[in-house]
Amino acid sequence: MTLDAKIPSGPIQEAWAKACFDMKLVNPSNKRKHSLIVVGSGLAGASAAASLGELGYNVKCFCFQDSPRRAHSIAAQGGINAAKNYPNDGESVFRLFYDTVKGGDFRAREGNVYRLAQNSGKIIDQCVAQGVPFAREYGGSLTNRSFGGAQVSRTFYARGQTGQQLLLGAYQALERQVHAGSVTMIPRTEMQDLIVVDGQARGIVARNLLTGELTVHIADAVILATGGYGNVYYLSTNAKGSNATAIWRAYKRGALFANPCFTQIHPTCIPVSGDYQSKLTLMSESLRNDGRIWVPKKKGDSRPPNEIPEDERDYYLERRYPSFGNLVPRDVASRNAKALCDEGYGVGKSGLGVYLDFSESIARLGEKTIRERYGNLFDMYQRITDENPYKVPMRIYPAIHYTMGGLWVDYQLQSTIPGLFVLGEANFSDHGANRLGASALMQGLSDGYFIIPYTVGNYLATNKFPKVEDSNPAVQEAISSVRTKLDKLLSIKGNRTVDSFHRELGKIVWDYCGMARTADGLTSAIGKIRALREEYWKNVNVPGSGDDLNASLEKAGRVADFFELAELMCIDALDRNESCGGHFREEYQTADGEAQRDDEHYSYVAAWGYAGADAAPVLNKEPLEFHYVHPSQRSYK
Repeated sequence: MTLDAKIPSGPIQEAWAKACFDMKLVNPSNKRKHSLIVVGSGLAGASAAASLGELGYNVKCFCFQDSPRRAHSIAAQGGINAAKNYPNDGESVFRLFYDTVKGGDFRAREGNVYRLAQNSGKIIDQCVAQGVPFAREYGGSLTNRSFGGAQVSRTFYARGQTGQQLLLGAYQALERQVHAGSVTMIPRTEMQDLIVVDGQARGIVARNLLTGELTVHIADAVILATGGYGNVYYLSTNAKGSNATAIWRAYKRGALFANPCFTQIHPTCIPVSGDYQSKLTLMSESLRNDGRIWVPKKKGDSRPPNEIPEDERDYYLERRYPSFGNLVPRDVASRNAKALCDEGYGVGKSGLGVYLDFSESIARLGEKTIRERYGNLFDMYQRITDENPYKVPMRIYPAIHYTMGGLWVDYQLQSTIPGLFVLGEANFSDHGANRLGASALMQGLSDGYFIIPYTVGNYLATNKFPKVEDSNPAVQEAISSVRTKLDKLLSIKGNRTVDSFHRELGKIVWDYCGMARTADGLTSAIGKIRALREEYWKNVNVPGSGDDLNASLEKAGRVADFFELAELMCIDALDRNESCGGHFREEYQTADGEAQRDDEHYSYVAAWGYAGADAAPVLNKEPLEFHYVHPSQRSYK
């Protein structure tokens, strides 16, 4: 099956405008007759629900937290990209487009990426109008800083809490629509299954996380904005509640899952300190603007960093990549850190760390300036490590962060199930094999504020929506499927906790499908995952009942989905015999250790289809065509 992205013909600069004009519209008075479901209330979900409510649709917005303000979007600290060219340093829509396609190692769809770059400036205007407190120059204009993978300063920021401030802006817009009555917020509720009636997505089955009650919600279209699946690795920078259940249940109802092996390792995280940890803490990539990354030139050098002379330090990113230095893309920075630690140059008790040093910047700019730029990040680091980063270098090491894979969508953000739209990190569409820093917030808000209001309207205007009763066989089958799974998990009464299984699964995926992969390792991982999953369904212990507050049952369902997703990730990684971006197969690398693509055989989106519990997934391909940014060996030297 060859997939059609449905990108309009003609110049890429005009594609989105042409698409918008060609779309059918819903009369304002008819919008009140349509109901929509938005699952997720982070940046993509909150902006989508607010925008659609403003247009007059009846929207139900679901989140498993007690408030949209707790969405994981707040953890995106460093900034949001936009092609405003305020510094007058050569930025443009085309350069942002070019850097994003190149940063993704030429595995992204050109049409979607160009539209993202076009929308970026409007996002900043929208957020400023909402009162987002972006950093400003002395004269009052918005300021910018640099991020990895670019030689221009295009990143707008609000100190080290950009995601939180942007989410508050979207949250205010959302709450305005809640007050107006066009949006109904349904918190502490988790989607359990997708309801597909006559081939159309028409609703969801949800579980109240406080009472255990299962409820059915019917609508004319369903929009998933539920984030990524980084927590399949157990230890990640994601919030512990972040999960893949919504998109995975949709996959099992017929939505294709694209590029599951494309996961991002963030280079700037606080190293693991012990087996007791349940998550990892991100230090924003923005720190690489003023921090210099180095390791001792001598293996196993255990001296305190301030006692190691300058000529005995290896600023390896500056040495290997003089044009970009410490601002190389995340995949490049992460692989280099891992390689040096593997060779014995790592720092800290575990040897799994490198230094991020601000001494030169503090001497040049003063501690006050560094505190103004990064104070909350430095404070967080000191609270966690009990080390003062103003006095000694931070220790950092790569960790799982973002996932570029997700449900396949076309140019209109519609999945292979009609009426099921997927936004933000939950889809695969904009970042290829590696996301550039500060582009996650950009994509989430572009999808929610500026794309879905057009595309869902086109879908509603061109389809019919017969009334669906709770007695419909598809609804009853979905409810029965959910109950059966929950009852099964509660009935096992084994000897191991959900967390113990999740930790072991995460270690397998990290070891074999993390920063580096091999054919033998991936084959071994698939066998280990299958064996552990079999034990899970025989030996997991989920205390309590399904008719009450039960956090263990919540986790058990999510981990069951992670087992299946982890296997698909390894299958996808094994099938892609090349290295590209975050997918680094050790068998495929250049002489100097960089990722070596195979454009002749793998220049496509790998979209996997569910074929049944005991059947192998089916590979579908969307060929990638490059007319504006021609693939080449990436170089940041």
